[in-house]
Formats: sequence, C-alpha cells, structure tokens
Amino acid sequence: MPEKVTLLSVYRFLPQTNCGECGEPNCMAFASKLLERKFTPENCPPLKKPKYKEQMAKLIELIAPPIKEVTIGTGNSIVKIGGKEVMYRHELTYHNPTAIAIDVSDTMDDGKIVETCKAIENISLVRIGETLKLNMVAVRCASKDPDRFSYVTSLVARSCNLPLILCSFDPKSLKAALEKGQVANKRPLLYAVSEENWREVSELAKQYDCPVVIFAPNNLTLLKSLIKTLQAIGIRDIVMDPGSYTEGKLLKDSINNLVMIRRAAIQRGDKDLGYPIMAVPAIIWMGEKQDPITASYKEAYIASLFMNRYADLLIMHTLETWALLPVLTLRQNIYTDPRKPVSVEPGLRIIGKPDEKSPVFLTTNFALTYFTVANDLESAGINCFLLVLNTEGLAVEVSVAGGQFNSSNVRDLFLSSGVEKMVKHNKLIIPGMAARLKGDIEDSTNWEVIVGPRDSSQIKSFLTKYWA
Repeated sequence: MPEKVTLLSVYRFLPQTNCGECGEPNCMAFASKLLERKFTPENCPPLKKPKYKEQMAKLIELIAPPIKEVTIGTGNSIVKIGGKEVMYRHELTYHNPTAIAIDVSDTMDDGKIVETCKAIENISLVRIGETLKLNMVAVRCASKDPDRFSYVTSLVARSCNLPLILCSFDPKSLKAALEKGQVANKRPLLYAVSEENWREVSELAKQYDCPVVIFAPNNLTLLKSLIKTLQAIGIRDIVMDPGSYTEGKLLKDSINNLVMIRRAAIQRGDKDLGYPIMAVPAIIWMGEKQDPITASYKEAYIASLFMNRYADLLIMHTLETWALLPVLTLRQNIYTDPRKPVSVEPGLRIIGKPDEKSPVFLTTNFALTYFTVANDLESAGINCFLLVLNTEGLAVEVSVAGGQFNSSNVRDLFLSSGVEKMVKHNKLIIPGMAARLKGDIEDSTNWEVIVGPRDSSQIKSFLTKYWA
C-alpha cells in the first residue's frame, strides 16, 4: 500500500517563507491547494528559483497522481486522460472525464468521411449548464493500404479540429499517416504497440513525440512487459488496452482486468500499471454485418460498463443520439465533484421580456433546480424576473431545513439584485417547499410573499389563478 500524501509531507518541500506571492496567506494554505489540485508547484514563485530546483522535482514526484496524466493533441484541441488519484470518486473526486472517440474507417468514401467528422464535432448537449460533447476521432486503417490511410488521415484532420487516434498495427501505415497525412505535429495517439510490432511503433512514438497505446489482449504479464520495454527507451506517455471483449464471460473478464489494473496502480502502488486505460466498445460492430439498432444499444451499455470500471478513453462507432446520450450523461454524473453540489451563480435572471408588472420568482442555485425552473418558465412563455438565491448549491427543501434558504439571505439578494427598482409591485413568489418562510421573508423585505406551487411545471396554471 503506497504511503498517503499528507499536508505536512507536501509542506516539507515548500520554501516555508509565507511570502504570499502565490496569493495564499502562508505556505500551509498553498500546500492545501496543491492537495486539492487547485494549484500546481509552478504557482509558487520562490520554488522556481535555482536553489529550490531539487525541492521542486521532489514535490512534483510526491504529488503526482498514481495514474499518469496523458495529453493527446496540441494547442486548443487537446484531450487529457488519466490523472486519477483514487479508486472511488467519493474518496476525493475524479479528474479528466473519460474521452469518447468515434471511429472512421478509411474504406468509407470521402464524402461520408467528411460528413461523419462534421457530425462528430457538432454533437452537443447542454445538461445542467454543462455542454456535453464527443472528444476525438479514431481513424481506422481497414484498407491495409498505407497510402489510403495517410490520405484519409489528412482528410479527417482538415474536416474537424478534434484530436486524432491513428488505428493500425502496421508500422508502415502509421508512419505514412504521420508523414503524408500531415498530422505529425498534432500529436495523435498511436494505436497500437503489440507483441509483434513494438520495436517499430515505439520508435515512431519516440521520433514524433506521440502518446502510444499498448495492446495486450487478456494478458497482463505481456502488458507489463511491454510497458517496461517502452519505459526503458524513454517513452512516458502510454495508454493501456488490455482487450475489450464484449460477449458473455469474455466481457466479465475484460471488466475484471480493468479493475485489477486500476487497483494494482492505486492501492498497491504498482507504477508500471499507473497509466490511463482504453476500452473499445466499437468492437461490437466487427465481424458479421450488425443490425444498427441492436449494435448501437449493445455498444451504449458496454461503454457504460467500461466507463464505470475505470476506462479513461473509449472508442465507439455509433452516432445515434439515443445511444450516445446515456453515455454522455453517465460521464457527467461520474465526473462531478461528490463533495460539492452542482450549482450556478446566484443573482438575478431575466426570463423573456419582462416589464414593471411582471412577476418576480425566487429559487435556489442548485443547478438541477435552477435549470428546471428556468426551462419551465421559458417553455411556458412567461416573462418574469427570477431571483437565484445562494443556498450553497442545495435544493429548496434541503436548504430550508439546513438554514441556507433564510430571510436574511433573501433580503441581501434583494439589495444586490436591484429588482425592487425594476417592478412597480411588491409581490414575490417563493417555492411551495419554502412556504414556512413566508412570514420571515415578508418581515425582512417588506414585500408581500405569495407561496407558489411545489412543482415548477405548474407555474403557468398557478399564475392564471393568482396573478392578475
């Protein structure tokens, strides 16, 4: 079991001058921010001085997560995978959400390739204030022709700005794609090093400074051996693919392999396995011709299983919205911080085109509550003012019980928002679940408080009845 990194063990490698140049009051506070991954050692100006060079190196090594963070792509089009510190998200939180790539075969016609790339780049869903998107394109060398593969790689790179995965076990095809496909400077992920081609592909990865995948299907001994070999020749950006079997007992074995690998790296401190894990649900489409609906359904639940069991990168095939939506939603749920409710900024929101006679509503800044209320108001065509109260990201009923939803905070929100100057009435509609605060809010704001419905979907009928 690796030794746990503590606040004092981090503090030991800091200058301990409490200079405040980092923006924190003292070095202990800076150490706390390092542990929370809100700061990096480079945020400490004194540590950059030559005399602290050795301390800086030791500090970076000390706080490095058990799972190495690997960057794919360059510039504004980069994807970071790995960087995990814990087995279970409730222990801390997960960083770097699982990247999802869609595969494009070089046997497709050019028009279909361009159309697919545009579709991958344009898939977008806004959920609870966050935009959910796909992350990468995997170019697959199905033709076995290096020239065709390099041409399609170049075509994909011109058609979208997403990072690429070059998929071929043939070193000649990978070399052609890197050179003729004009993506050598885009730092694509090379898939993959195997027992047969490790020497040639690893040389390409080293020559072009590209991250590389090691493929060792259902053979952890071989996987570790290949990792050690690549480490010995100076390759550090490694991704592991232990094999993505998708049917019956083989799927169970694949899931178990992922769990064993991650447990070995984090709980037992096996640095040879401390790299991001890749899984390929798209394999469900291989072989005989598949029914698109059945295959998309299977791929979605297989991708969800792999994501739940530590996959940092998935290659999928389907572009069906109904199949991708649950995968993207699951990813968002897994990668939210379990220690902090998802919230929005408090303050005043304008819904529609309200005037001085429009109603004023009050809600909390818990993201799910806010977006539900705002969407219900917008879809009902209600022009109004919506006051968003800072309840530390808690929902109405919980924040009323916990005291975050109180008359004092409502009064402060009134003063800071300036809503009193925007309307000529003095009526405030509060959520039905906050009914017991009606009197307190009236006393603190001098406004008449109207208790609204418990469900925001009922607001339209409520206004018809109670708002002239």
